[in-house]
Amino acid sequence: MTRTEAAATARAYRRMSVEERRTQLLDAALALFAVRAPKDVSLDDVAEAAGVSRPLVYRYFPGGKQQLYEAALRSAADELLLCFAEPQQGPLTRRLSRALDRYLAFVDGHGTGFSALLQGGSVAETSRTTATVDEVRRRAAGQVLMHLQVEQPRARLRMMVRTWIAAVEAASLIWLDEGKQPAVEELRDWLVDHFLALLAATAATDPQTAEAARRALALESDRGPVGTLARRLGPVLSDATHLL
Repeated sequence: MTRTEAAATARAYRRMSVEERRTQLLDAALALFAVRAPKDVSLDDVAEAAGVSRPLVYRYFPGGKQQLYEAALRSAADELLLCFAEPQQGPLTRRLSRALDRYLAFVDGHGTGFSALLQGGSVAETSRTTATVDEVRRRAAGQVLMHLQVEQPRARLRMMVRTWIAAVEAASLIWLDEGKQPAVEELRDWLVDHFLALLAATAATDPQTAEAARRALALESDRGPVGTLARRLGPVLSDATHLL
């Protein structure tokens, strides 16, 4: 080992708590996953990015790459779940917009890693990794239902919200595949409109959803997303008045 390498190693081994060191290694792994698929990231890569030795990585992740992958997935999942945590104040569309801003910022910042972590298969997929991704979806749906003020949602409303969460995830992956086009603000607004469309369509045949929609829409402004969408739909729907 050269003097420079020895100095770098000494700096890397400065005192850290177990949690601090583990966080450092996970941050290094997630930074690599942001630009390369997990299958293309080795433990040596993580060690180099963190400025530590390979044995140290193994000390914290004795299960090797699979354990590191699962831990990185758990860390990413925790961050994604925070995206949907929003105070129950103000119009629903404004809350959804803020949550989507955080979610899409995560997607934008993690790119390749986001795709690999959600799609799986880049490292041996296990029941734990599948359960972690499913947990993100379930808890995100639970947050949306909380904002709709529905404590015991029935099947139709649950399906509607879970369908929207799946659409957000799919749209994010497609957005990455399309070179992050359209602009992220346009994608966010389109996803809010998509939620409103699903809500309206479900409310037309489900009383529980209709009641939730009435509560939510009562807080909306005619200059907000709901009013804007209604004005845009006016000319389109006017051509179908013969169906009414």
